[in-house]
Amino acid sequence: MNDSAPEGVAEELEVEIDEVEAKVAELTDDLRRVHAEYANYRKRVDRDREAARISIIGMTLAELLPVLDDIDRAREHGELTGAFKAVSENLEQIVERLGLERYGTVDDPFDPQEHEALTSEEREGVSEPTVASVYQPGYRHGGRVLRPARVAVAGA
Repeated sequence: MNDSAPEGVAEELEVEIDEVEAKVAELTDDLRRVHAEYANYRKRVDRDREAARISIIGMTLAELLPVLDDIDRAREHGELTGAFKAVSENLEQIVERLGLERYGTVDDPFDPQEHEALTSEEREGVSEPTVASVYQPGYRHGGRVLRPARVAVAGA
């Protein structure tokens, strides 16, 4: 009886140890899964925050486009002088730092995703639709068109 008693106790302890190890492994797997889910959640929240930030900046910049147009018109007519010139240059630097990109120049290939064709004309030597003149520049922010460039298109 003495020999079987310690042997039985040892078997019971081994079974309990196996059960405890299985439980530890199960809880460790649960912890890893929860940790991975939390890391994915944080990445998604950070991505959503960045997208919202870019969207808000884009909406704000879109509201400033008429002001930038007025500045361009004043510059074209030689009325951009003195303090107004300094303020306008500061504004243009700020919107550029925020990622506002102006586009639309003569001889650019016409892209209906980025240009709004107001007129068209035929031109010799043009193999694809091309911007002939720019009535109003276009603006992009964060890869998104805020306002298409309004242009005249030359084609063959």
